[in-house]
Formats: sequence, structure tokens, C-alpha cells
Amino acid sequence: MASNDNKSYLTPSEAAKLLMVSPITVRAWAQKGLLPSETTPGGHRRFLRESVELFAKQCKTAPKRNDLRILIVDDDKQVAGFLVEWLTGLDEPFIVSSAVDGFEVGSKVHTFEPDIILLDLMMPGLDGFAVCRQIKADPDTSDIRVIAMTGHPSPENQQRILEAGAEICIAKPLDTKFLLGLLKADLS
Repeated sequence: MASNDNKSYLTPSEAAKLLMVSPITVRAWAQKGLLPSETTPGGHRRFLRESVELFAKQCKTAPKRNDLRILIVDDDKQVAGFLVEWLTGLDEPFIVSSAVDGFEVGSKVHTFEPDIILLDLMMPGLDGFAVCRQIKADPDTSDIRVIAMTGHPSPENQQRILEAGAEICIAKPLDTKFLLGLLKADLS
């Protein structure tokens, strides 16, 4: 049996370990086209070891990004207000904006240019499922990370939003420590 040091292709976890980041960050880099990857017939992402090593060298010389633009989309003004206040009050390089419905996201996505969208699933009119599908279908916005939030975390809702392109669906009330970890993955 070959050791991991000799494998030509790496799983997201193995690539993450080599790059000293979380697997979520590796997936986000791949989704944005920054780290080349291939998909197996079973739908799993794999990374060529040489590509990961080259990417690691390039990262050492690339300037670090100083901020992370987060768009909060929630029709519940208390939830949106809490998230804006909490995120801007942290000692993190976050720039935060909010939208109250799925329609407002359309303009904010192009004017605010978020890196991450915290997206509520259940909104009147254009719900989170439709918003996520539209974001992921547009080549100009498809690389935006979508973290879905819901007060109704049924297996069906979680499956639907993941199929629409969200990276994860987290339940409300939010586990802020877990959410912060997800957000900081881009700053690693």
C-alpha cells in the first residue's frame, strides 16, 4: 500500500493538511478556480499533488487579502441586525452589508461584491433556494461562497440548498463559534 507522500491525487482533507488550512478553504479555492481540481465519476473532488505544491509556493509570494466581504440576507430584521452587529464588532477584517429579501440580493451582489453570502432559506417572494441557484448559475457570481441559514433544518431543506450550490446549511439559532470558523476559512 502506497503512503500518502507518494499519492498523485489528494482528497480535500489531504490537500488541506498539506496547505495547513481547513478542507472548506480548499474546496472554496477549487470552486473559485484558484486551485485546480478534478472530479471523480462519483462526484468527489481530487487534487493533483503537483498542483497543490505549486499553489502552496504561489501563496507564499502572493499578498494576503485584508478583508472579507460578507452579505447577510434575511427578512428577519432582528437576525440580520444581530449578525451585522456581531460581525462588525469582532476583531476580524470583515466588511458587512445586509439585504432584507431575495430581490435586493440581485443588486447588492454586484455593487457590494461579497465573498460570502449568509443566506436565509425561508423568505417571502424569492426564497433562499432560488437566490442560491441564481448566484451559482451566473459566471460572475458563481464563486461566491453561500452559507445557508434556516430555522427549519429538515433533511429535505438541507438537501435542496446543497443541491442549489450552498456549501453548508446551518440551523438557527446560530452557533456563532461554528459560523465564525466557516467565515474565517477564507482568511487562512
